[in-house]
Amino acid sequence: MKEVMAFIRTNKVNATKKALAEGGFPAFTCRPVLGRGKKSIDPELLSIVMQSGELPLNMSGEHLTEAFRLIPKRFITLIMEDSEAPKAVEILIKANQTGNPGDGKIFVLPINEAYTVRSGEKTVEAY
Repeated sequence: MKEVMAFIRTNKVNATKKALAEGGFPAFTCRPVLGRGKKSIDPELLSIVMQSGELPLNMSGEHLTEAFRLIPKRFITLIMEDSEAPKAVEILIKANQTGNPGDGKIFVLPINEAYTVRSGEKTVEAY
């Protein structure tokens, strides 16, 4: 079994839900999270802003605040058979790709064991 984890933009949740359901993945977990990527700040731009003392009300100002704040995202996780993971990843990419920084990240992990809480039984069907 595999776990596919994705961090996506909040405005892409509905498109992602629809794409996953149409692709045969109706069961998943989605939760709100806060985080940030590794995007760095342009030192020249930071220097200009530090001299003026205030952030510009445009994309440059948005870029500068990015380094210090956590961005709202959605975290989606799915459990599936190993052979289904590439299809799920492809669906997630197609539903969320805009070509801009911040589109998200996808991670695929192995699932070694699963248990049914109700019965305590070890199972291969965790999804």
